[in-house]
Amino acid sequence: MAEVTTGADKKISDSVFLSSQTVEWATEQAFFDQVNREFGFTVDVAADKNNAKCDRFYDIDSDGLMQDWDGETVWCNPPYGDRIKDWMYKAATSEATTVLLVPARTDVKWFHEIVLPRAEVRFIKGRLRFGGSKDPAPFPTMLVIFRGGKMGE
Repeated sequence: MAEVTTGADKKISDSVFLSSQTVEWATEQAFFDQVNREFGFTVDVAADKNNAKCDRFYDIDSDGLMQDWDGETVWCNPPYGDRIKDWMYKAATSEATTVLLVPARTDVKWFHEIVLPRAEVRFIKGRLRFGGSKDPAPFPTMLVIFRGGKMGE
């Protein structure tokens, strides 16, 4: 398993740890650049004009879950709410190479039913910083990589 590193090793403040103000966590550019060097992403499927990591992207209005990802190399840092399982299912059922940056929630149903049987998982060492925050995230993260092939095949 390849290691992806982050420079965020500071203590997490209680206010950040206890906060759930948002389900959207913008990817730090340096982290994205490191992953993009390996994959060469063609589209960001869960972005907005202020945080898109690729020239081509889908925002909330164009709804990346409703788009065809087949043949793409997809970057996906989805909203971290209850719908993560929908993004996992979309990635698993697309003929695309898809890399998702998500919380490392190895105890949830989508991890065991969708991710473990068919994806590569890379746990991120340390805690990432999102959206230019001075504090690292209050949760561990992982990259989940689907390399094409429809789920069930």
